[in-house]
Amino acid sequence: MAATTHTVTNQVPPLVGYDVFHADLALTEAVERHVAPDLLPSVRNELGTLGRSAGSAHAQEWGAQANENPPKLRTHDRYGNRIDEVDFHPSWHRLLGHAVSAGLTDAWGRPGGHVRRAAGFLVWTQSEAGHGCPLSMTHAAVPALRTDPALAAEWEPLLTSKAYEEGLRPPLQKAGVLFGMGMTEKQGGTDVRSNTTRAEPLAGDGEYLLTGHKWFCSAPMSDGFLVLAQAPGGLTCFLLPRVLPDGTRNVFAIQRLKDKLGNRSNASSEVEFDGTWARRVGEEGRGVRTIIEMVAATRLDCVVGSAALMRQAVAQAIHHTAYRSAFGGLLIEKPLMRNVLADLALESEAATTLALRLAAAYDADTPQERAFLRIAVPTAKYWVTKRCTAVVGEALECLGGNGYVEESGMPRLFREAPLNSIWEGSGNVQALDVLRALQREPQALDAFLQEIGAARGADHRLDGAIKDLLTELADLEAVEARARRLVERMALVLQGSLLIRWAPPEVADAFCASRLGGDWGSAFGTLPHQLDLASVVERARAYDR
Repeated sequence: MAATTHTVTNQVPPLVGYDVFHADLALTEAVERHVAPDLLPSVRNELGTLGRSAGSAHAQEWGAQANENPPKLRTHDRYGNRIDEVDFHPSWHRLLGHAVSAGLTDAWGRPGGHVRRAAGFLVWTQSEAGHGCPLSMTHAAVPALRTDPALAAEWEPLLTSKAYEEGLRPPLQKAGVLFGMGMTEKQGGTDVRSNTTRAEPLAGDGEYLLTGHKWFCSAPMSDGFLVLAQAPGGLTCFLLPRVLPDGTRNVFAIQRLKDKLGNRSNASSEVEFDGTWARRVGEEGRGVRTIIEMVAATRLDCVVGSAALMRQAVAQAIHHTAYRSAFGGLLIEKPLMRNVLADLALESEAATTLALRLAAAYDADTPQERAFLRIAVPTAKYWVTKRCTAVVGEALECLGGNGYVEESGMPRLFREAPLNSIWEGSGNVQALDVLRALQREPQALDAFLQEIGAARGADHRLDGAIKDLLTELADLEAVEARARRLVERMALVLQGSLLIRWAPPEVADAFCASRLGGDWGSAFGTLPHQLDLASVVERARAYDR
């Protein structure tokens, strides 16, 4: 019997049953900008199909179930045999299978592949970010393997396949495979040159046995891994399969799964190698150089993944305030709430625009664009991933107490938000990598300056920011202590340049006034009140247009 005192009013309907792609104007415009006109109709169709799936009730339920039922490690079977398998909830496999079938591990061999994949990754991982890890690692393994044409010929068709087959079997018996990565060890972390895992050559060409450990090994249920180990010639990259060509299991002892703050649906592990068979990738002693392209690609995915988290958080905040009434009107119509929402929307659009610009540079693959990526990827990785936690936290607050409750989905986004800033090199690592490029690769700085200079003269605040940046770049002595400050400015100037060229005037104006012009406070919701904030918020609202 219903309680007479419990009439539910002024509650917000769920944001469900919408097209995540077409509801995101910043993303759809970026795709239209960077995809060749002859490809655009089919790309719009494929991303719209994925967007409708991502916004559906069943995909949202899969995400919730995968998060609520984290993976479980099974080290032994019932007879005591070592098996080292990870069990996932069926919803995890549904998410991952849908992603693979949508081409989210296939960017390197199709026209406009990187923009298409980045847009799809941004759309689909809004349903649940955890399964993005194996997608990212599998996609990013391709350029590393291409340093060895024989290995690439064997593995690349399986890595880029649109067929998902769970379970461990010989790779050539599967229609598609997933890859993970193991670089860091407990004594060194990011300092991979201090790795102690040994690689002893065998008689077979390029074959080795590995002995050692990995403190963080991603996606341990995968079919293969790229790992670093010390060979006689120095630190070297290796391909380590879980199942050997004869069908037996390789030695891959999973010690435990990490108990993480967020990213609960994904398995991260500690593993031990003891006579583990592997094949060399690239030359001995050039392990970092070989695997660095994989690292760069996963860093871009950190940018895209953070943009996805921000987009979903902002969409939820705007949706909530568009339906929730307080103090005599809808929250979205209150000037102060509108200021907060517009500020969040600027951050989200800037992140999406930058992420897709980087993906387009991968597709272009010219010397100029490769030089631009060398400095723009770590710059974007540093800044966009840092902003993610702040954006999601403020968006959560827009829902009030409802946002702090698990059923809203916002706590899951908030726990996920710091992840991309840590994975593939934390903030200091990215800032120092930018310094390394500035000092050693002048062509990278030239490409970066040409990119930001494309909007020069269009806004006096951008022009002033570029001038200040050039002053800072002219003095690189003792720059390490101010590296974060420098890279932050580089990221903001780059985002400002992109928005001036491609975003609506009200978005570019608000971004330049606040982020470049200094007319901004220390918290979100402190934009100049004279700006057209209503248009900024309406542009970011998630609904089918």
